[in-house]
Amino acid sequence: MQDSRHEIRNPNLPPPPAPLRIGITCGDLNGIGPEVALKALSKPWAKEVEFTLIGPEQVFDSSPLWNIDLQEAPHPGEITAHASRTAVAAVERAVRGCLDGELDAMVTAPICKEGLKRAGLGGPGHTEMIAALTGTKRYGMMLMGKGLRVMLATRHLPLRAVADALTQEKIEEAIALTGEALRAFGLPNGRIGVCGLNPHAGDGRSLGSEETDLIIPAIGATRKSGLNVSGPVPADVIFHQALHGEFDAVVAMYHDQGLGPLKMHAFGCGVNITLGLPIIRTSPDHGTAFDIAGKGIADPGSMVAAIETAIQLATFSKV
Repeated sequence: MQDSRHEIRNPNLPPPPAPLRIGITCGDLNGIGPEVALKALSKPWAKEVEFTLIGPEQVFDSSPLWNIDLQEAPHPGEITAHASRTAVAAVERAVRGCLDGELDAMVTAPICKEGLKRAGLGGPGHTEMIAALTGTKRYGMMLMGKGLRVMLATRHLPLRAVADALTQEKIEEAIALTGEALRAFGLPNGRIGVCGLNPHAGDGRSLGSEETDLIIPAIGATRKSGLNVSGPVPADVIFHQALHGEFDAVVAMYHDQGLGPLKMHAFGCGVNITLGLPIIRTSPDHGTAFDIAGKGIADPGSMVAAIETAIQLATFSKV
């Protein structure tokens, strides 16, 4: 064996770069999270990436692992408070690892909102949970896949509440975060298209006033800040335009307005990115899939894409 004390190194060369460190949480143990995580890590990933699984050792028979105590055995397909508590503990450990410099990015497997409610943990989902854990007030949820990028102005709200929740400030924030994301992906002058809320983007107020009262002023303000933004464009047109190269990203006003077209176009490989955080967090763009949990048939494509995106963002952050 060569004695490393006698290695000859060029003093003008920088030291070898440290490998990227990516943490992957277990998600809800009764869903497909552990399965797709393990399947994804069986892919021929670059050797310079170090992966850490975060969850119970009884579920992740793998190393390296940050163990989370298992409160009860998994019950595939069932919604339980125990599974949700374990999922949250894994997220908390991953966030702490990112903030403390142990990880360069985290990828989260799906959790169950009903399970969170049963566990008394509250909160609508990962995005808001991680924002609270990092003390982040300005954040957003971007979904992407097969060249389509979608930012949401509102997230997990009943449709009845969307119009009342929209404000000019929220729309401006969503547009601004979209611009920041595009710069991170190498598009400093990325073209941003903004959806109208109402059919035909309000049709001159005959179908609603949110476009003239909120969306158009938000677009004007963000244009003045230097962003390349257009709209409001009717939602039944804008995604066709984006897929044909007119926009690099779309800002949708509510969850299904944006995610319906995205999942139609990129189901099985979509990625969720939380913008505005002091850490990098991605996730697959699907849920717990309780109906197929434990059957070994879950497609890891979206988890693979989430990991690849985390690696890409972590690499950019070090340049």
